[in-house]
Amino acid sequence: MAAADEAARCIREAIAARGRARIVVATGSSQIEFLESLVTASDIDWSQVELFHLDEYIGLAGDHQASFQHYIRERILDRVPVERAWLLDGAADPEEECQRVGDAISAAPIDVAFAGIGENGHLAFNDPPADFDTEKPFIVAGLDERGRLQQVREGWFASLEEVPRTAITMSIRQILKSRAILCLVSGTRKSEAMKLCLGGDIGPMAPASALRLHENATVFLDREAAALLH
Repeated sequence: MAAADEAARCIREAIAARGRARIVVATGSSQIEFLESLVTASDIDWSQVELFHLDEYIGLAGDHQASFQHYIRERILDRVPVERAWLLDGAADPEEECQRVGDAISAAPIDVAFAGIGENGHLAFNDPPADFDTEKPFIVAGLDERGRLQQVREGWFASLEEVPRTAITMSIRQILKSRAILCLVSGTRKSEAMKLCLGGDIGPMAPASALRLHENATVFLDREAAALLH
């Protein structure tokens, strides 16, 4: 797929230029096919890749089936020999986790960040109204009901009551510090968000609209997600 080809190119070029690649990976249904294509791509020296992930539910242990730590282990770390993975621990103290992984990600620029966009326009777990101003790399965020319902519809949780109400998330400004951003969006349920974030005003009520402020951000849409764009 085109997104995976571009991701692989970014990783290879970073390793060639700087001796390693620092990447941010997203989770969720929209990323499954993409990550499968990426981990099976040829000529990526994963032993030179340092990995971060965008967000994690607060209160979920790393072995919980819906935790993003579990998702990343299953789909990436168990498949390729990544040099180092900075996994957010949802069972740890949230502020301490924000500081720990925030210090690590601030050590050097991110070469490429992979992301999705939620039905409510969220980028990572920056739900509307998102904080466009904080310089903290990771923050504690409240999750709105629409975003939590999306997790139920996608099958990650059996009911709304099971979905955590808070999460650790990479901040908007930290995401925008990446040298390149590749964003994947699919499905009819995302079409309204695409119209809002890509065709409306840039601001906190449309968190993913922040991507339009970046000089090297690419959004990959399928026909359904792009249906309302003109």
